[in-house]
Amino acid sequence: MQTKTKKNNKNQIGITALYCRLSRDDGVEGDSNSISNQKKMLAKYAKENGFDNVKYYVDDGYTGTNFNRPDFQKMLDDMDMGYISTVIVKDMSRLGRDYLQVGYYTDTYFPDRDIRFIAINDCVDSADGENELAPFRNVMNEMVARDISRKVRSSHRLRGNAGEPLSQPPYGYMKAPDNNKKWIIDEDAAKVVRQIYSWCLEGKGNETISRLLQESETLVPMAYWQSKGLNRGGKKTQPNPYKWCKTTVAKTLARREYTGDLVNFKTTSKSFKNKTRYQNDEENLVIFKDKHEAIIDRDTWEKVQELISKTKRRAPKKENGEKNMFCGLLYCADCGSPLWFNVCHPNTSIQYFNCSNYRSARGTCPTTHYIRADSLEQIVLCELRRLAEYLTHDEEAFADLLEQKTNKDMIRERKALECTLQTATARNNEVSRLYEHVYEDNVNGKITDERFMQLSNKYDTEQAELKKQIVNLQEQLARLDEMKTSKDNFIKAVRRFMEIQTLTPAILHELIDRIEVHHVVGVGKSRVQQIIIHYRFVGCVEIPDAPQATHTQDTRQGVSVTYEAIAG
Repeated sequence: MQTKTKKNNKNQIGITALYCRLSRDDGVEGDSNSISNQKKMLAKYAKENGFDNVKYYVDDGYTGTNFNRPDFQKMLDDMDMGYISTVIVKDMSRLGRDYLQVGYYTDTYFPDRDIRFIAINDCVDSADGENELAPFRNVMNEMVARDISRKVRSSHRLRGNAGEPLSQPPYGYMKAPDNNKKWIIDEDAAKVVRQIYSWCLEGKGNETISRLLQESETLVPMAYWQSKGLNRGGKKTQPNPYKWCKTTVAKTLARREYTGDLVNFKTTSKSFKNKTRYQNDEENLVIFKDKHEAIIDRDTWEKVQELISKTKRRAPKKENGEKNMFCGLLYCADCGSPLWFNVCHPNTSIQYFNCSNYRSARGTCPTTHYIRADSLEQIVLCELRRLAEYLTHDEEAFADLLEQKTNKDMIRERKALECTLQTATARNNEVSRLYEHVYEDNVNGKITDERFMQLSNKYDTEQAELKKQIVNLQEQLARLDEMKTSKDNFIKAVRRFMEIQTLTPAILHELIDRIEVHHVVGVGKSRVQQIIIHYRFVGCVEIPDAPQATHTQDTRQGVSVTYEAIAG
């Protein structure tokens, strides 16, 4: 009796995770696996065995063969942070139906973190030592998943060959209110589809069509479905709901479903464990003609396919297969977007960069931030030579300059990071205490289960964000600690540059972290463009009593630009 009490007290130090999972396939096994029944069973077990500090993790609608479940991943994050001491599930199948993965978690992952694992119905408790039957149960659970997958595939194949739609209706269609196996035209979206095909027949390219749709503030398909309250799979993080992608236009123009045909078995998977979908071969498709009302008549669709087939993709740029050495280092000084490398096709000797977010390319940045690659190379080369000359002239003063710079910046940044980290940690601890109070109020009947779930979800969301913030802040502080030795590393990199006196991609990326490019100001021969060089380890460095590095180049007749590298 004393041993049991000691064991339970040990596990009350951290959170007791009550994990529940239910997938559509589990519904065939009856109501006993429902989320509500799992919660009741776990809560009762926790209460009877003295586990007070409990927290629910629930994945409703997720298969056991896939471990990339939202709350399961959240539970793993909490384990890595050291918050959880015990995990309780209804049975082993709730943890998962892949015997290799389940075995990894129960035999390696949980023990490595000193986490107690309990599966109630299977009589598994890691505190009692190894359970010889657990591996066999894991294999049987996977066999159940394999059998269900085989039955689902068979049913899927029968329905597909019988002419039932196997996928969600594409943009332009929706399910009929009285029959979800029938597609009807969604007139609002269908107008956009017809317009896309009309523009294509007029000779407009996919990028032009995308720009026209954005300018008319037409919602992209995902944003349109969300506005209708429809939950559809796909990327949901597009910041601009009107910014169409040319690949979306291309897929719309290639969809045979708009002619009224139904195309089944377009994708396939390799096994029930691999959820990745792969494009099926053409001969494996099953097509049912005139299955629903057409948005695009068949002649129009055929003309568009002919136009698409004649469109030749531009050959890739031939530059010995190498990118410009400044690629990945240049950023817009106004909007922060990276600068893209381009080649002037009438004159391929002119290579330049401009802002990837420039508004003429459907971005938001008002100016191009155009800069020629050869001019950029000259100004960076001049600035690096200034550094090398200063190091040669007075190495001790150069080292002191770097030390003052890094120490000053590091102290200021460390103070700000530590203050933010302290605030986030305090709030995280407060949220944990609030969660405990809410749980106690729910157990004592002071608040309803519904209110408890609302508050617990709110605290879970906030705590997840706080944990990410804390980890990020800790990583930034760790990087600052690493920068204590950055002075010597930077001096070594400058010395290597002194030996060759030329710019190479290796030297460039070893010395420079990023370069911010401003837009050209002024007119005629008084045009000036500033660039700010941020060096690795030390940031911006201002060399005392040294002339500013400049470079002037005639861009065209009567027009020249002076480039200035500034220390910031």
